[in-house]
Amino acid sequence: MLTPTSPSHATIADVARRAGVSIATVSRVINQAGPVAEATAARVQAAVAELNYVPRAAARSLASRRTNTLGLLLPEISGYFFPPLLRGIEAGARENGFDLLIYSTQGRADAASGLRRPRAEHNTDGLLIFTDSLDEAELVRLYHIRFPMVLLHRSSPDGLDIPCVTFENKAGSRKLVEHLIEIHRYRRIAFLRGPAGNEDSHWREIGYREALAAHSIPFDPALVDAGGFDEDEAQLPVERWLREHLEMEAIFAGDDEAALGAMIALQRSGKRVPEDVAVVGFDDGPISHHLASVPLTTVRAPIEQAGLEAARQLVRLIRTGQADPLVLLPTELVVRNSCGCR
Repeated sequence: MLTPTSPSHATIADVARRAGVSIATVSRVINQAGPVAEATAARVQAAVAELNYVPRAAARSLASRRTNTLGLLLPEISGYFFPPLLRGIEAGARENGFDLLIYSTQGRADAASGLRRPRAEHNTDGLLIFTDSLDEAELVRLYHIRFPMVLLHRSSPDGLDIPCVTFENKAGSRKLVEHLIEIHRYRRIAFLRGPAGNEDSHWREIGYREALAAHSIPFDPALVDAGGFDEDEAQLPVERWLREHLEMEAIFAGDDEAALGAMIALQRSGKRVPEDVAVVGFDDGPISHHLASVPLTTVRAPIEQAGLEAARQLVRLIRTGQADPLVLLPTELVVRNSCGCR
């Protein structure tokens, strides 16, 4: 059960006294209405958090206003991953009578400093937040005004109990790498990471490392580079490995798009998949079984189900103040031809 902390009866004057500033300064910080020194703003924000202060206007708005709209924050809307995710979220919203408002932070000047308030508590009843599309300071602010939120593929910051929906990434990647080791006897297995700071990528690398360690294969940092969950980006390290004649028997790409990029780089250099280098991925997106030459061995992640479950958890949180702290959806190894199986 998860119930955000209830607001206290603290006033703006109490916050000002705690922070050692004027009421006008507190107002400027809370409403982002003017310049305030960084250290002063930090003291005000700390006082707001300590006193669990909620501005009266925000409290009245949250208590009385309903939009019947769920908000979804994404860093971008592109690639093979997002269509099934959006289908699941839209289905979860629709079955509960909610509309869906989608906001992409890609290329936005305000993305680094957090979502502006008119796009959060003033026009939605709750937010679904994908990975790092909202910064931690804004998460803290919304949490302390009891605004309903559910995180997708991102853990709740320390001290906050924000529900999270994600995949079992570590177990899936470990099972995949162990397949390469146990069935195909590969020992030189490269790994293409996802974007820096991405939690899915982090846990997939942990699974990769655990599989190596369980089979007494030393971790070699030369076999790890960034693939970015992106077809074009993933080609670059593979091309470099080939130029440097790095010994590798297989490539574990952090997702299917990176796996496609790795295949393209290998085939351009005259390497055959899987005869010369095996390639495996993660997600089991549409490209994984439609590659005409070599269908992709991968891990099936329930992307659409994650979206559906996240929307259902958010609706439950809005209506009852309760949600599951963590929903961890299972993954499944899908063996095709790109690993060397026939």
